[in-house]
Formats: sequence, structure tokens, C-alpha cells
Amino acid sequence: MLFRFYAMPLQPANQPQIIRSTQKDDYYQNCLRNNASEAFQTLAGSKKWLEWRREIELLSDLAYYCLTTFAGFQTLGEEYVSILQVDPTKRKVPSRARRAALICLHVFVPYLLDRTLARLERELQAETAGPRAPQTRGWNLTSFFRERAQWAVGRLAETQRRTLLHATYVLRKGITFAHRLHVALFYINGAFYHLGKRVSDVCYLRVRGLPGDDRAVRTSYKLLGAVSVLQLALTVALQINNFRQRQRARQEWKQYRNLASSGSSSPDLLSARTSRCILCLEQRRHSTATPCGHLFCWECITEWCNTKELCPLCREKFQPHRLVYLRNYK
Repeated sequence: MLFRFYAMPLQPANQPQIIRSTQKDDYYQNCLRNNASEAFQTLAGSKKWLEWRREIELLSDLAYYCLTTFAGFQTLGEEYVSILQVDPTKRKVPSRARRAALICLHVFVPYLLDRTLARLERELQAETAGPRAPQTRGWNLTSFFRERAQWAVGRLAETQRRTLLHATYVLRKGITFAHRLHVALFYINGAFYHLGKRVSDVCYLRVRGLPGDDRAVRTSYKLLGAVSVLQLALTVALQINNFRQRQRARQEWKQYRNLASSGSSSPDLLSARTSRCILCLEQRRHSTATPCGHLFCWECITEWCNTKELCPLCREKFQPHRLVYLRNYK
């Protein structure tokens, strides 16, 4: 199908065509995922489906792109808007090796990165909370990721685990930032909508369209891209400001802890009425209230907010600057 269009004059596809093609592909991929999930759930049961649902989605996406892109055909979305994948020369379709690399970057890399970071973050939080009971389950891909993460985390010291947990959180935020920046650049340049296509250098040409309207369309999307970059810059500035506020609050907490350490061992404070922090399971020091009314140690809840901006008890979301430090509370 692809090889019959070379005699026709082709022009670079614009942003609406690429976005419409992606939306159409997402629709058919979701249909394929749902049908595969229903078939697997009917044959293997709900329990097995819950364990393997991510892998089923992965195989569905892989089947979709292998039957279209890897086989040398247009995807259903590309055929819908009449656009073609081309290599950097823009004279021929991508080679089989380039198409295979594109599929790996588009399907496998996001799956592996998400699974690895999620499993690593859960293991780091579990190791910080305390020892766990051993789990005896059959082998699957989830257990493989869990065992490898447990082995890697078990070799780290406590300070290294905390540092790695913060680094994992920063990496997740960085991936989101990179994706949003990439989309904003696509609005401005109109070349690559997916990171996989940018890395593999696969772009689109259109078979038909309205050349007269192309300049106006690209101009409007450039304006949208500029607004997206501005919004992204403001978001990063707010994140940096929140980080500085947490660092300042942590330093103030250390000062108050040193001042009050001499009086914290009195018999009255060690009475049965003394509350404990559920995060450190110790006597609550420098009580701090969340907007939902729960009390924790100042250091514990600020450390918690570095990775999750929600209450550990009721899971209500809140911003870290809304924490209230109770100076004279006992």
C-alpha cells in the first residue's frame, strides 16, 4: 500500500492530520485491548486477568503495530487522514530495522520504564516502613520485577534508600515534564508527535490536503505551542518554589528539635496519653496537622509530602504549604 504513492507529489503532514491520526489509532487500540481483555478474562478468570492486564495491553499494542507499521502498511489512523511514514531522506518509507526500533520505543520502553519505577518506588517505601513477610507466589512478570527490585533495594543503606526514593519521584516528574515539553515543541515545529518517532527520526508526508490553509493552521498551532511552553515554565517555577519552602521548613524543624530536645523526656510527656505518629511509630514530636485534621511529626509528614501530596490516613489530597505546625500543642 505504501509503495504506490511515490509518483504523487507529497508534502509534510501538518499538526491536525498527525493528531487526528493518533486519536484514530488510540481508538482502534482501545478496541483491541478491550476485546483481548474480555477474551482472556473469560478463559482464565478475573484473578489472572488482574495479574496480567498490563501485559495483555502490551501484547495488543504490539500486535496492532506489527500488523501495520512493521509489515510496511499504514496504520488505520494514518490511512484515515492519508499520511505516510518516511525516513529522514523523505524519499522512501523507513527500513524494517527503523520500524522495529520505532515499535520498541513506542510500546516496550514506556511499559518497562513505568513498571520499573513503580515497583522500585513501592519497594523503597516498604523497606522504609519496616520488614515484610515473605511472599510465596508463582512466577510471572510482576513477580520478576518485584524480586529484582527487592534484591536491589536490600543492598542499600537507609540514607541511600531515602535518596533513591526522592530521585525516583524527581524522575517521574521529569518524564512528565519531558513529555509536555515534547508536545509543545510539536505544536511549534509540527514534526514529531511521539518521542519514539523523534528518536527513530520517522516523520510524515501527506498524500492530499489543502495547501492554502496549511500556513494558517501551522501558525495557530505555533501560538498554542508558545502558550504551552509558558504554562510549563510557570509550573516548573512553582515546583521549584515549593521545594525551597520544604527545604526551609525542614531546617526550621531541625532548629526547633534541638531547642526542645532537653524537655522531651519529662514523665508527663511519656504518659499513656501521649500519641504516636503512624509514620515513624514513635512519640509524636512537633505535632503538625494536615488540612483534614490528622496529626503527625513535622519531619515525617514533610518527608511524606516529598513523594505523595495526600494524607497517609484518609488519602485526602492537599498542598504541602497547607500543613500547620502546632508549636505549643501537647
